[in-house]
Amino acid sequence: MATKKSGSTASYRPATSLVLAGRTPFEHEGFVNTPLYRGSTVLSETYDDLVHHRGRYAYGRRGSPTLEALSTSLASFEKSAGVLLTPSGLSAVGTALLAVVKAGDNILVADTVYQPTRKICDGVLKRMGVETTYFDPLIGANIKSLLKSNTSVVFLEAPGSQTFEMPDVPAIAKVAREHGAVSLLDNTWATPLFFRPHEHGVDISIQAGTKYLGGHSDINLGTISVSDATLYKRVLITHGDLGINPGPEDVYLALRGMRTMSIRLDRHMESGLRIARWLQAQPEVLRVMHPALESDPGYAIWKRDFSGACGLFSFILKPEYAKNIAAFFDTLALFGMGYSWGGYESLAIPFDCKGYRTATKWNPGGPAVRLHIGLEDPEDLMDDLAAGLAKLA
Repeated sequence: MATKKSGSTASYRPATSLVLAGRTPFEHEGFVNTPLYRGSTVLSETYDDLVHHRGRYAYGRRGSPTLEALSTSLASFEKSAGVLLTPSGLSAVGTALLAVVKAGDNILVADTVYQPTRKICDGVLKRMGVETTYFDPLIGANIKSLLKSNTSVVFLEAPGSQTFEMPDVPAIAKVAREHGAVSLLDNTWATPLFFRPHEHGVDISIQAGTKYLGGHSDINLGTISVSDATLYKRVLITHGDLGINPGPEDVYLALRGMRTMSIRLDRHMESGLRIARWLQAQPEVLRVMHPALESDPGYAIWKRDFSGACGLFSFILKPEYAKNIAAFFDTLALFGMGYSWGGYESLAIPFDCKGYRTATKWNPGGPAVRLHIGLEDPEDLMDDLAAGLAKLA
């Protein structure tokens, strides 16, 4: 059991851990929140301390009490050897990949990943001499057929953040480990609150902390959680050598957001599922893509491995409404049009994966819309969507 001074969360359930983790008030004169430490230079009291690096911190880029509070909190929550912080979700993806590949490697990447992740693979890594093979995320244990002698990485996203295919993460991670490849998972959709990647065999879990960790659309942050100490050291060295360093204000806001993440995600999930089911009944809608819907092809895996869902999902309109899609979006008053998600506000964007999918075919049958359901009253959000759908005709 934790004491008032220990900050230990080991004996508590996740929602309680999110409130307690990383907090050591009596190291900060009793203040509840760890203060925001800004700075680059860290002084040593004596020559001996300086040359033998005896201080807790050596340089602002290498850590501060603010950064440590968040990284240790997340490591405890992820049940990992350690968590590294980066300035964005994309920089977390790039840093993690650079830490575990070398020239001449082959990597396997799910065809449904976040498009900027593809750009890292097809740009930065390709220039380094790393070959990327994209695969159908529904391949499961059959991914074994794609492994080459030089395959070093398998990269997943669960689910795909536009089209929401749900991979069998444990089966794929198991095959990767047996081959000696490192498995990486973008876990931004579920967060560690609803899916624990390391407990399902994943070596490196990545989040865009910009989304639900922050929760208020006012930060950019990435996190890299590593399952074991040896691999963590490998990623830590790359992280340090690249000079990766998030801003202290963003880290402080992420710490603040973490305290309320459980209750926010519960609301996002409840409202998201309610609106997804409502959309299924609308005559203009061809289908809804949400792994937590019983009708979704990924539902069985979601039900088996996940304890919840967030507010992000997509739906397909019937093809005859394609010509009026602009009227739908321009009618929306509560849904903003913006390329992010995870904040308190609702968002809607159109998307089309046809131009960049290479291992799977994207043929949805009509215009595709991605929604993020925020914290507004779901009745108001359904009224807003209904007004937009009415304009399609």
